[in-house]
Amino acid sequence: MLLAMQFQLAQSQWWDPAALRQQQFRQIGNLLAHAIHTVPFYGEHFRTAGYDHARDGLAPEAWASLPFLKREHIQRYGDALRSRQVSSDHGRVFDYATSGSTGTPIRFCKTEITDFFWRALTLRDHLWHQRDLGGKLAAIRTTVNETEGPGWGPATDEVFDAGSCATLNIRTDIEAQAKWLERQNPDYLLSHPSNIMALAKRCGEAGIQLPRLRQVRTFGETLMPGLREACLKAWGATLTDVYSAEEVGYIALQCPAHEHYHIQAESLLVEILDEKGKPCSPGEIGKVVITTLHNFAMPLIRYEVGDYAEQGESCPCGRGLAVLKRIMGRQRNMLTMPDGRQHWPSFPAEGWLPIAPVSQFQLVQRDLESIEARFVADRPVTADEKRRLAAMLHEYLRYPFRIDFVQMEQIERKPNCKFEDFISEVSPQR
Repeated sequence: MLLAMQFQLAQSQWWDPAALRQQQFRQIGNLLAHAIHTVPFYGEHFRTAGYDHARDGLAPEAWASLPFLKREHIQRYGDALRSRQVSSDHGRVFDYATSGSTGTPIRFCKTEITDFFWRALTLRDHLWHQRDLGGKLAAIRTTVNETEGPGWGPATDEVFDAGSCATLNIRTDIEAQAKWLERQNPDYLLSHPSNIMALAKRCGEAGIQLPRLRQVRTFGETLMPGLREACLKAWGATLTDVYSAEEVGYIALQCPAHEHYHIQAESLLVEILDEKGKPCSPGEIGKVVITTLHNFAMPLIRYEVGDYAEQGESCPCGRGLAVLKRIMGRQRNMLTMPDGRQHWPSFPAEGWLPIAPVSQFQLVQRDLESIEARFVADRPVTADEKRRLAAMLHEYLRYPFRIDFVQMEQIERKPNCKFEDFISEVSPQR
């Protein structure tokens, strides 16, 4: 079944956008009818919004009028969002919970069909990037212990004679991680972007070589500027990133030929919408709104995942799958200027590494005039270095905020082990 699906995906990726959207809405028609008749929440949710499926159907205007599903809806009405009648063709139903990267974890359910699509798109990612599945994979992530064994996981092992995989928990000290990597000497490395950045720096400092490493794979966090270059400098390895969320699966995979992302249209309808709910044009940043096409156990229809992304142009590679140029992160990762304007800040390592021996930065905007700069360094940072770091941040942040430096032994990750390099505590100016 996985190989048959790869054959189908290899065809559909070249369809033009209109053909892809036609097939998406064909599936959405079935999903919407199912949700209205078997999911208590949607019957009331759409009726309150004045939507009548029999009358309005799926005309573009009717679709655009459907209300958004928010995380608080899932938290508040969880059981009412579950279908009362799931066909046995969809297999067993499984319960899950998100890790709560937004501070608001949710419970949800999926079927064997949705898990199948997760595996199929994992395999698509491997095939797109022409990975040698007989190589050795090192994965540093949550919910694993230090182990080593055959295979890369169910997405590959069901259809290929895959190589070996060594795992290590991401909470392991970076020094120990680097030494473990040196011993493993993998062909591929998988971890969160912030962890990869720390490893690249540590390996560079310690002269740790990974001569077999071909590619670094990242997931779970927004990709920070300079990380691709850091991987090339430390290990001579390229980097590929994926954009996913636990409750919806793979949202976008990095293009095989470019650094931007292709939306996985066969699994999801992804809308990038401005503040008025209108589709963004290429180059515009908007909120990410997702409709899952195959989860009939708990349909997520026009679901605001909480992220923002930049809509991209059509890809020169020829694939009809829509493009996300950048994943911006959550609204809480936006910097608010004193005049109320907002933007996503960037302060790449190349800006602060030449100034002081800082290994990690995290900025917290306390109010409209001040930033708390938390950092980890190999030694106490001098007053002159702090002055130069502040000047660097003023340039990158585009405003002379008061910078309050706080040197720490380590910056703790969240319980889900994800890391955000910028967090705003300022309420959005709306």
